[in-house]
Amino acid sequence: MQWSWDADTSAGFRRRLGRTAQELGLSSSSSSCPDIWELENGDFAIVGRDATAAYSGRLPCGVSVAAGERLVVLPRAMLLAAKPDIPDA
Repeated sequence: MQWSWDADTSAGFRRRLGRTAQELGLSSSSSSCPDIWELENGDFAIVGRDATAAYSGRLPCGVSVAAGERLVVLPRAMLLAAKPDIPDA
């Protein structure tokens, strides 16, 4: 039996992880900023730049981006600021 994960888009937003892009000095606007959120079901939502096309021809072995997926890039400072908020389990 092969298991396939799918996003539960009915899950609401629980909490932001880390700090806002404005707090990190990465953006002066709130209209288009990277962000990391934990959802009510424990999954995570990432807002970042869609870099699927830029990386599609040079993905590491074993990595693929399916038709309904996007490779998203966010600033290093944002993920590092979120680290204390990410659960260990």
